[in-house]
Amino acid sequence: MNNPDKTIMNPLSLVEKIRRSRVYDVAEKTPLERMPLMSARLGREVYIKREDQQAVFSFKLRGAFNKISGLSQAELERGIIAASAGNHAQGVALSARRVGARAVIVMPRTTPDIKIDAVKRLGGEVVLQGDTYDEAAAHARELALESGATYVHPYDDDEVIAGQGTVGREVLEQSQQQLRQSPYAVFIPVGGGGLIAGMAAWIKHAQPQVKVIGVEPDDAPSMHAAIQQDARVTLPHVGIFVDGVAVRQVGVRPFAIARALIDEVVLVSTDETCAAIKDIYEETRSIAEPAGALALAGLKKYLQTRSVGGDEDGPCVVINSGANINFDRLRHVAERAEIGEQKEGLFAVTIPEKPGSFYAFCDLIGYRGITEFNYRYADSSQAHVFAGIQLKQGARERAQIAEMLEAHGFAVIDLSEDEMAKLHIRYMVGGRSPGIKDERLFRFEFPERPGALLQFLRLLGGKWNISLFHYRNHGAVYGRILCGFQVPAGERGEFQGFLDDLGYAYGEETDNPAYRLFLGE
Repeated sequence: MNNPDKTIMNPLSLVEKIRRSRVYDVAEKTPLERMPLMSARLGREVYIKREDQQAVFSFKLRGAFNKISGLSQAELERGIIAASAGNHAQGVALSARRVGARAVIVMPRTTPDIKIDAVKRLGGEVVLQGDTYDEAAAHARELALESGATYVHPYDDDEVIAGQGTVGREVLEQSQQQLRQSPYAVFIPVGGGGLIAGMAAWIKHAQPQVKVIGVEPDDAPSMHAAIQQDARVTLPHVGIFVDGVAVRQVGVRPFAIARALIDEVVLVSTDETCAAIKDIYEETRSIAEPAGALALAGLKKYLQTRSVGGDEDGPCVVINSGANINFDRLRHVAERAEIGEQKEGLFAVTIPEKPGSFYAFCDLIGYRGITEFNYRYADSSQAHVFAGIQLKQGARERAQIAEMLEAHGFAVIDLSEDEMAKLHIRYMVGGRSPGIKDERLFRFEFPERPGALLQFLRLLGGKWNISLFHYRNHGAVYGRILCGFQVPAGERGEFQGFLDDLGYAYGEETDNPAYRLFLGE
């Protein structure tokens, strides 16, 4: 029996399909734009291919239309079926509407409403089935067999791959027109493999010296694992943050092309991907989906892990594959981008439980920005603080901060690479403290600027013990702090005078029901 993983593809045949592709009946020839900030930062010219500017905000339209436009009239009359949780679904729906065919899209029940509604607006009929893409795809194939409709695979199809390959053709043509030279390397996001297979076929045919480098999330490395083992592998599970490429197994056809033509696959973390989303926003004022920022994250990782020079100093191109991101995910992206850029370090610091300890800690940090400060009284001897600190020199500065704090008697754990701490623990610092007495809770506002938190703690002084402290820099004009103090009844008048002399806007929250339910005695 033939091993499908050993399928031999004819790149020249695929090149001819790319040349004859019909994608421009619906797709745009998207811009290749210079990234001036990234070019200056990395010391080389960086260009971004804006596939996020397609009508469905993704390159997927190309492959879907190339496949559907080549169907016979009889096939079109029987209809089209596809399975997708996002970009492919929108590409199929728009393409089917353009040629006057009925399109049924099977989507997992877990698909966000924004994507379901987008498919419906484009004329697709949505069927919700299963909780995963694999379950939806199995149901779509069953429907196709029953109805005789044509199943349009998102990546394991020659015509789909050829449609995606037009991105590679445009990159080389635009490089010659705009840069007067070929790129040194093109970085391409990898999921099922359709995009990188099509682009590699064209690039290696036309300019074989140009490196083709795939980029995958480190928690969904299906192509990386397949190339390492020289066979397609099925990953036991994949991370879903970069949902556009969250594929457990690459396609047969894409793997056959990729294993022969691509130069390397780079793996990047969630934090590195979030940092790249921020980079693209700062360059273009557009918001890439995680898969759309994957290639830029890969370029940065590639340059960090090797020394390049000479001919390798040529321009690099990254593919922004799409911009279909749910708005509610931006909170997570913003939280993780600074860590991905090595601009924020997270630390657990143990300090003595006594007045003035907070100030002593902050005095050591100096005028570094404190991005987060979470603490809850636990016992009378020690306090455990979760602190975020701005960095200017990345991992080296993180290590220096830890060493400095330890040299002054503070126990320190660097949590910057601890996924559970970043995802959960930072939000769970606190809770009830049964032994706390005479606690009063206040919220404060102060102008957000370097050193402002240190100044706030300096003014607090050391008379009253701080029993709770929560601060997170959200980029606003004013910083907001929630702070608990132990104030004996006989000192309340003096404490009130202290608050009035601080000069900060404040309000008492001791009677707030949320505090009583979750934090109070």
